[in-house]
Amino acid sequence: MPRKDQGWVTFQTSEEERKILEEFCQNSQRTKTEILRELVRGLKQYSAPSISSSTSPEKAETKNIEFEIVSPKKALKVSSRNVLKGIVKRVTTGSINTEITLEIVQKVELTSMITRVSAEELELSEGTEAYAVIKSNDIVIAKD
Repeated sequence: MPRKDQGWVTFQTSEEERKILEEFCQNSQRTKTEILRELVRGLKQYSAPSISSSTSPEKAETKNIEFEIVSPKKALKVSSRNVLKGIVKRVTTGSINTEITLEIVQKVELTSMITRVSAEELELSEGTEAYAVIKSNDIVIAKD
């Protein structure tokens, strides 16, 4: 039984559609969930159709309604107290995760592992500005 309360969507596909999805996942080294989420998020760029007053489906016309998702230009507020601005020095993309290295000041670098999808959504590439947001109750320092 589908778990609608938990955000699950279940649908049927043909054998051919399943093969296409599985082949795409294998070639892109991403999960089906990642691919389907990306496709759903991509729907924002398309206009929503509107059915005309025509009663027969054959004569139905569509009207394009343009819309845009606008994000506020205010600064993002976070509970973390350590927000360090830096420049992306390295992006190492793996099959699931991406390693991002930021240079905070000369010769001081921080490296973080984030999901590949997050790195793509944030459009992280070498030379771009980004922030390291650190929320930690415990920092361990070790020595040989």
